[in-house]
Amino acid sequence: MATAPKKSAAAHAVSAAVPVEAAAINAVTPTAPQLAAPVEEIRQSFQTALEKGVVESRAAFAKAKSSADEAASAFEVSFTAAKDGALAINAKAFEALRANAEANFDFLKSVFSAKSLSDVVALQTEFARKQVETMTSQTKDLGALTQKAMADAVEPIKEQVAKSFKIAV
Repeated sequence: MATAPKKSAAAHAVSAAVPVEAAAINAVTPTAPQLAAPVEEIRQSFQTALEKGVVESRAAFAKAKSSADEAASAFEVSFTAAKDGALAINAKAFEALRANAEANFDFLKSVFSAKSLSDVVALQTEFARKQVETMTSQTKDLGALTQKAMADAVEPIKEQVAKSFKIAV
């Protein structure tokens, strides 16, 4: 019988320990109301982060749209300047063509009214000298006009690129 009381005492000790362990497990395991608070905090922080991301995305989109609109405007101004420059160059070229044609006709009139071969040679020499001077002047004028047209056409794009990349020009 000495062993029987040990079993009952041991069984009693085991049965007494079970409720203590269950109570310890229940104390460590959170209940539904205890879990709701951290879940709500996580949901709130996620929602706040998401709203912040949406606001920042909208701001970035607005900035990108504004930059794209400014770039489109700069290209429009540039193309208009290029078109105006091309028109001015064409007008200057036609003016030079007209002046050269008139000079040629005047030379031919002079040649037909010349009295001798030496007068024709003198007229030809003078005509050639004047044509070289005229063509040199016309070439300089067309070159300057072309440079101005190119500078006017490139300037709006150059300014926009500098503004976009915040580079001091």
